[in-house]
Amino acid sequence: MTIRLIIGVTSLMLNISSVDAQSTTTDRVAENAKWKTEQKVNEKVDKAIDDVLDGKLFKKKAKGSSADESVDNGPQGIAMDKGNQSSKNGIAESDSLKVYRKFDFVPGEKIIYYEDFERVEVGDFPTGWNTNSSAEIVTLGNIPGKWLSITKDGFFAPEMVKDMPDNFTLEFEVRNRYRSTNILAYNFMIYQSANPRKDIGEGYLTDASFRFNWGGCNGSMGYEVYEGGEQMGKNEDLSTQKLVCQGENAENPVQVKFSLWRQKNRLRIYINEEKVLDIPQAFNSTMKYNVFKLGASYMNYSDGREHDDEFMVSNMRYAIGAPDTRNKLITEGRFSTTGILFDFQKANVKPESYGVIKEIATALKENPTVKISIIGHTSNDGDAAANLQLSKQRAAAVKQVLINEFGIDGARMETDGKGGTQLVDNSGTAAGKANNRRVEFVKL
Repeated sequence: MTIRLIIGVTSLMLNISSVDAQSTTTDRVAENAKWKTEQKVNEKVDKAIDDVLDGKLFKKKAKGSSADESVDNGPQGIAMDKGNQSSKNGIAESDSLKVYRKFDFVPGEKIIYYEDFERVEVGDFPTGWNTNSSAEIVTLGNIPGKWLSITKDGFFAPEMVKDMPDNFTLEFEVRNRYRSTNILAYNFMIYQSANPRKDIGEGYLTDASFRFNWGGCNGSMGYEVYEGGEQMGKNEDLSTQKLVCQGENAENPVQVKFSLWRQKNRLRIYINEEKVLDIPQAFNSTMKYNVFKLGASYMNYSDGREHDDEFMVSNMRYAIGAPDTRNKLITEGRFSTTGILFDFQKANVKPESYGVIKEIATALKENPTVKISIIGHTSNDGDAAANLQLSKQRAAAVKQVLINEFGIDGARMETDGKGGTQLVDNSGTAAGKANNRRVEFVKL
């Protein structure tokens, strides 16, 4: 009965919004009052729908349970575009894996820097970052994790993302809400600098630089490439629906994951599962790119409503090395990856893991007699028994994806989990923990 009521209210609100969208009233005061009233109703409806989807109307969490403290949950990022889920052989699966079938991104072999701001106090600016502006760490209600909330125009650079080799990947999540004029722009840059501190406020570096920009909520994007003071490449007329905000006056924020992949001169950029750029000459291999920074321009020219412009960043992951999946698995007999990710506190494989798993599946298809063992690993945070169980479940989930999505014979794969008993990196750092959370494939 509750679900029917929610659907009925939702349909009513959609009809109201459709009629209101055609109104041409010039009474700004009345418009603002109406907007705020509708927003409050929509928030209540959205919350009720979320409660149904999360099972809150039908079950309660057991008293005394604390999954956050009892198990190594890994990165607390948002699983983008989760889609519908089903269960097979006791393992939850996501239909959104199908959306990622063209996603060929494979993260670098070793994580050098990982930042989810877990250890930064709310309200502080993170150490290890440089800026010519201001920002602070915030939390966002029921959205997991912490975010760097950028509140003013300027640039923000993680100092550990440096000395970029010919092969590296850089991933980060971005959240944008657009409240002001159509000149608002966001961007990031990869460039060469003899003095990064001096260049932190520079928006157009022409020695050796790549600059990517996108508009506030409208889906527009573009890039520029410079070498030796000359512009070597440019396109300002690109677009993607992934960067379009939804709702009245773009009220609902965009939340996406950027994945950048450099291979010598080539740069590929993905937004969620979509490859939005693939530039064969984005870099000059004779130049040393050593700075990455994010920025914004014309923020907070908002129209006086309840939200200012919003630019937030989290879950940054910088990894180096060109993964050689097939050779290492078939020739060397062992391949380990940190690129297979899982839903928060669960064994559900996140859809952005598709590129890595596809490489494993291709190696198995090319070598039909090979059998493998899939072994899950966690960090050693939390309860050891819970971590061991989670690692086994995650290995089994990877096997199920290989069966269901790629047609690999289940008899060729066995699974196991080691929890946090076989660490490969320093468990006292965020990057070390990220390297310890991995899936290993061993040829039998």
